[in-house]
Amino acid sequence: MQATAKDADIEAKPPCHPRACAIQDCLSRNNYNEAKCQNAVKALYACCEAFYEKYGDDASTPSCPKPKLLRLKLQQQKEGI
Repeated sequence: MQATAKDADIEAKPPCHPRACAIQDCLSRNNYNEAKCQNAVKALYACCEAFYEKYGDDASTPSCPKPKLLRLKLQQQKEGI
């Protein structure tokens, strides 16, 4: 089975760091307009969700919100908040 980009980002040092950097790059390119970077934010959250699924809620990485906050942010995204 071939590794996906998300798998590579989970195994990055620190985990999900490439996704966090993508948000910063997006913000820089878009004059810090957060609305234009929602896809990058969603990609980070997807990476973080996969990271916690793989390693458990006790795992940590500076690139991801804590599991409880991540779940809240994912729920808010679903609800369009």
